[in-house]
Amino acid sequence: MKQDLIRKVAVLWLFFPCIAWAQDPSFSQFFSSPLNINPALTANIDTKWRMVTNFRSQWIGPAAPYSTGTISYDTKVMKDKLPETSVLGLGGMLMYDYAQAGIHQSVYGSLNVSYNITLSDANGDHRLGIGVGGIVANKHIAFHRLIYPEQFTGNGFDTNLPSGEAALSNMRPYYSTSAGGTYSYTNDRTNFDMGIAVFHLNQPKQTVLDDPNKYLAMRKVVHANFETYLNDNMLINTNGIYQEQSKASYFSVGGALGFFINETGEDQVLYTGVWYWSKNAIIPYIGLRYKTWQFGLTYDITISKLSQAAQKPKTFELSFILRGDDHKDGVIWCPWK
Repeated sequence: MKQDLIRKVAVLWLFFPCIAWAQDPSFSQFFSSPLNINPALTANIDTKWRMVTNFRSQWIGPAAPYSTGTISYDTKVMKDKLPETSVLGLGGMLMYDYAQAGIHQSVYGSLNVSYNITLSDANGDHRLGIGVGGIVANKHIAFHRLIYPEQFTGNGFDTNLPSGEAALSNMRPYYSTSAGGTYSYTNDRTNFDMGIAVFHLNQPKQTVLDDPNKYLAMRKVVHANFETYLNDNMLINTNGIYQEQSKASYFSVGGALGFFINETGEDQVLYTGVWYWSKNAIIPYIGLRYKTWQFGLTYDITISKLSQAAQKPKTFELSFILRGDDHKDGVIWCPWK
C-alpha cells in the first residue's frame, strides 16, 4: 500500500515540478519579492519603509492553477540611535501556496534582521549589508480528497471507505534559518546591487511518510541589478538571478525601460521590459510607478515541453509595492527599492 502512495505522490511531482517538497516557490518578478531572495535586502531601500504583495497564478488551462501569494513589510529602525552611516532593518513576510484545487497547501512566515553600513566617497555611496532570517512553515496534503484502490467497489469509488494507508501523515511545521550579504553602489545617476544568500541552513526534516531521512535542501541564491539614466526622460533597469535547490536550478535575466510620464519629476514612470527564465519561459513585463505606488504585471510565454500541450498553460503574476514618501535625495530611483 505504501508503494501505491509513493506512486501517487510521484505523479504530483512529475506533473507539478514546482510544488515538489524539495523546492521553494519562485516568482517571475523575483525583483519584486526581495525578502524571498535575500534577508540582507530587508530595508535595503531608499525610503523609510516598504510594503510588497505578490500574486502568481501558474499553469491555468491544462490543470487546476497553482497559486502563490505573499505580503511583506520591512522598515528601517532605531535611526536616531545609530550612526548616520548605518541602517538597521527589520522585516517580515507571509507566503502561501495553493495547488491542485487545494489538495496541496503551504503557509510560510519569516522574520528578517539586516544591517547596512555606508562608505561614501566623492562619486557616490558604497554599502555593505548582511542579513539573517528565521522561517516557520507548514505544508498540508488533503489525503481525504485522493482516491485509493481499496475504495473501489466495482461500481466506482466510495471515498467513505478506509484508504488502507496507515502511513499517511501530514508534515509537522518546520523551522529553518537563512543568511545573506549584499554590496551596493549608488549615486545620482546609477544604482548597482549584488548579493548572495542561503535559505534552510539547518535543512529541516520534511516528509509525508514519516521518513526521518527526508530533509529540505538548502536554497542558494545569487542576484544582481543595475539601473541608470539613458537621458533626462528615460532610465533602464536590468537584473538577474540564479537559484539552486537540491538537484534543481535555474537563472532568470532581463530588463525594463522606464519612461517618465510627467514633467514635474520622476514620481510617475511607465516600465516595459522582458525577462528570460531558463528553459521555462519568456516573460513580458509592464509596470507603473505613481508617486509611492508601484505596480507590475507579467505573463509567462511557456517555452518548456508544456508549450507543446494541446491546451497550453497560462501563467500571470501581479506585484504591488507601497513605499514611505521620504525618498532619499541625490540618488537614482531604483524601481524595486
